[in-house]
Amino acid sequence: MPKDTADPRTRKLRLRKPDATDGAEIWALVRDCKPLDENSVYANLIQADHFRDTCVVAELEGEIVGWISGHIIPGRDALFVWQVAVSPGARGLGLGKRMLHALIERDACAAARQLKTTITKDNHASWALFRSFARDMGGTLGDAPHFTRDSHFNGQHATEHMVTITLPAATGLARAA
Repeated sequence: MPKDTADPRTRKLRLRKPDATDGAEIWALVRDCKPLDENSVYANLIQADHFRDTCVVAELEGEIVGWISGHIIPGRDALFVWQVAVSPGARGLGLGKRMLHALIERDACAAARQLKTTITKDNHASWALFRSFARDMGGTLGDAPHFTRDSHFNGQHATEHMVTITLPAATGLARAA
């Protein structure tokens, strides 16, 4: 019986740096991944172009099914992960965690001793992803309210908790070299 080529587990996965031509497809992916906040196509294009070394695209046979946007916080030894998006059709494959691992192994992230992200309390999928990632890394995870509903969002958005994962001193291939 032939393999079902629609099943993501039977298709070839590629993790790579994005480029500017990916901006519109990344924007469409984020739009389809509620509850993520949508940015403009231009914002995703800039991320894919200017921050490509700290962002990850996951492709299945040429289709973008995963995205992580991130950057090194200026003047700090921390990688900030802005968004993690996984296409509904590619969920349940551990893709989010695979992209995080690939990201911290990059030379551009070698000096990072912490991974930071913000998560609202009701985003259970993100909490599960980052807790699992912290366990895998042997790091510790802490959180505290950071951008609050009333002080930062004028009551229009739930409080974002700053999640901090302490990374072991020698993670990934870039740090072992």
